[in-house]
Amino acid sequence: MEVINTLGRRKKSVARIYMTKGKGKYTINGKDYKEYFPTVALQYRINQPFTLTDNVDQFDLKVNVSGGGITGQAEAIRLAVSRAFVQIDADHKPASVSYTHLRAHETPEHL
Repeated sequence: MEVINTLGRRKKSVARIYMTKGKGKYTINGKDYKEYFPTVALQYRINQPFTLTDNVDQFDLKVNVSGGGITGQAEAIRLAVSRAFVQIDADHKPASVSYTHLRAHETPEHL
């Protein structure tokens, strides 16, 4: 599997992710995601798309995120990960839509 590159935005935050097959290692701006997002609530937001699609510990993430606050950054990452799963398999879209607010017209061809 090649690297999947997607973008997520939330308020003033912008997240670019690079997702590859792996063992569940998430690096955000050069730090482990648990160090970057110290609260359980923010870590939950990052993990939500993986849980909804039954892909926990199957992908590694490298994330560059900037702008906004820490909550907006976590939600921008969540959207970018959801978009990556839609690129992998469009059947993931119904699960992603209800939790991450993907727009109805966004299909893998449009991302």
